[in-house]
Amino acid sequence: MTSDLREAALEYHRLPTPGKISVTPTKSMVTQRDLALAYSPGVAEACMAIVADPAQADELTARSNLVAVVTNGTAVLGLGNIGPLAGKPVMEGKGCLFKKFAGIDVFDIELAENDPDALIETIARLEPTFGGINLEDIKAPECFYIEKKLRERMNIPVFHDDQHGTAIVASAAIVNGLKLVGKDIADVKLVCSGAGAAAIACIDLAVRLGLDPKKVLIVDRSGVVYPGRPGPLEENKARYANATSARTLAEAVVGADVFLGLSAPGVLTGAMIKAMARDPLIFAMANPDPEIRPEDAVAARPDAIIGTGRSDYPNQINNVLCFPFIFRGALDCGATTINEAMKVAAAHAIAELARAEVPEAVADAYKGEDLRFGRDYLIPKPFDPRLITSVAPAVARAAADSGVARRPILDLDGYRQKLDKLVYRSGHAMEPVFARARRAGKTVILAEGEDDRVLRAAQIVVDEHIATPLLLGRASVIERKIKALDLRLEPGRDVRIIDPQDPQVYTRAADLYYAARKRDGVSGALALSQMRNNSSLLAATLLQSGEGDAMLCGVFGRTWDHLNAIRDVIGMRPGVRTLAVMQMLVLPQHQLFICDTHYNADPNAEQVAEIALLAAEEVRRFGVTPRVALLSHSSFGTSNLPSARKMRQARELVRQRNPDLAVEGEMRGSAALSQDILDSAMPDSGFVGPANVLVMPNLDAANISYNLLRMAAGNGVTIGGILLGAAKTAHVLTPSATVRRIVNMAALAAVDASQRTGR
Repeated sequence: MTSDLREAALEYHRLPTPGKISVTPTKSMVTQRDLALAYSPGVAEACMAIVADPAQADELTARSNLVAVVTNGTAVLGLGNIGPLAGKPVMEGKGCLFKKFAGIDVFDIELAENDPDALIETIARLEPTFGGINLEDIKAPECFYIEKKLRERMNIPVFHDDQHGTAIVASAAIVNGLKLVGKDIADVKLVCSGAGAAAIACIDLAVRLGLDPKKVLIVDRSGVVYPGRPGPLEENKARYANATSARTLAEAVVGADVFLGLSAPGVLTGAMIKAMARDPLIFAMANPDPEIRPEDAVAARPDAIIGTGRSDYPNQINNVLCFPFIFRGALDCGATTINEAMKVAAAHAIAELARAEVPEAVADAYKGEDLRFGRDYLIPKPFDPRLITSVAPAVARAAADSGVARRPILDLDGYRQKLDKLVYRSGHAMEPVFARARRAGKTVILAEGEDDRVLRAAQIVVDEHIATPLLLGRASVIERKIKALDLRLEPGRDVRIIDPQDPQVYTRAADLYYAARKRDGVSGALALSQMRNNSSLLAATLLQSGEGDAMLCGVFGRTWDHLNAIRDVIGMRPGVRTLAVMQMLVLPQHQLFICDTHYNADPNAEQVAEIALLAAEEVRRFGVTPRVALLSHSSFGTSNLPSARKMRQARELVRQRNPDLAVEGEMRGSAALSQDILDSAMPDSGFVGPANVLVMPNLDAANISYNLLRMAAGNGVTIGGILLGAAKTAHVLTPSATVRRIVNMAALAAVDASQRTGR
């Protein structure tokens, strides 16, 4: 790991609060009555209801949505036996994935215990607390025994993700790969390099799907597993000890149809795979470096279909495609276990999703990639929002059919609709933007290129292939800071430096600025001075002259000054008469866009309408369907003050110009975010909330609302300021901008520029 990534990772875990998780109450506790209901004496009623009917715990406590991620740290993430305390960051991270992808709450539990029986006793005693147990990073072969005994003892799902999560996703890839090349799973030969927990689980599930166990060869550190091999043979390996003359991996893969790699980097060579059967499936899943790199495999066998555990190659076999959703389905139906039928159902659901027609929202997020079932698309993308609505219902249905669901879900269509709302709340807001930015190949001028935050952001932009940064600043200062910050940026290769002290830069820009503004009181001398001292003005002039595709500015100084520089040089796009600034907040329950936070002090109805239309257009870049609320202190004519009348008039103007846009107002903020309040105030509005675009009546309301929400909601992701209406792609940050926000805005700028040019 590079030193700057190492420091960034440590800073990420350390600030602003140590760790990655917290516990947040789900009920209000602001009055004495609240406390009486939450604790004594009211809590006794909940306790006694559970005494009378233990199933009531599902309704009266958080247990039915609470999973324990349990480890003893003996096999952590390729780091080995680092112990439970050092493994805690990984377990917290697993909890974050459960919450992000499936809305499941997690307590991570790290146990200082290596004795399998003692570990079993400890975990089994946790059953009253949790709805499920996710075993994580426990070494083989103990993990097999621990899971088996816990499943026998506990009446809640116990799932060792290292085994079964990998197996489910790999099996989905095998099913689709064999379908693609026209092979029957019952006829194929499978060779597995590795004999740990994940490897055995992959083979077991493939056998469940129809693979002949007699056509399996396992290769471990001692070579091929075969009957009578000298030395002890662990029972899970012994099940697949088949008679063969092969003793090495090179000999084992001859004629094989499928290679599973869960071992070590570089153990499979091009020469080996040349001896495999036609159209071989090669799933090299060692991380971070696979058993063979895909480019080497394809060079040796152009007919091979490749999968790895990495995100930078097609067919990423990633547990996150599975574990959040299999637990979601299991918890929601009250499953007492996760059985083989549920695993098979999950594998088939993932496989079927890859074969299904890709909806516009998903295709848009991965525009430029061929998301059609084929050699490079055997399994869905990890951020495919359809995963939860495909896998969780399939798992719940299998649980009911196999008799392990305590609360069978009868209305699966209604259940899918409920899960759809969960996807909306989790709001993978920036993923579609990043995916498009990577394909756009754009250059982004960063006006304050000497700032530490900007340089750190530039490193991430380069690493993530989001754009090519053009750093505006003194070359000597930037190069010194790159070294001091221990960054890997190499000017001329990764970034370009545009030095405002270079006479060729500032004189050319001054000439352009003077030519454009000489009738607006700008003299040649003033133009020259401003180009040397105003980085935003220089960046805007360079952008206007075609030097880059987009620009960001504003990490220090007054936002108004940056906006004026852009307005004076770039101006507004044809047909637009209003500039505006929009901010985006990704909050726990809402994805909100708020405008205008920085530019128009008291817009008239025409301006409000144009801001609403511009905002709706921009929101669609995030893959979000806009629902625009025109806010006021009143709702639907309850006030006749000028500001309320203005917002009512703006709604009529918006509807005239875009009848298909979901827009409503004037309305109070409570009605915009609560369907119940909206229906009470205007039962036949036809507006299905909650709104996601809030257009305020004036700058004070917008700016105050944004900053209050940003601070009060805590840890929400903020993206902004997004400049609406400019003739070229230029966005204005604020002095409080973090590295993360600068990266987000660079991605958005690249996408904006791409869509303006159609490239």
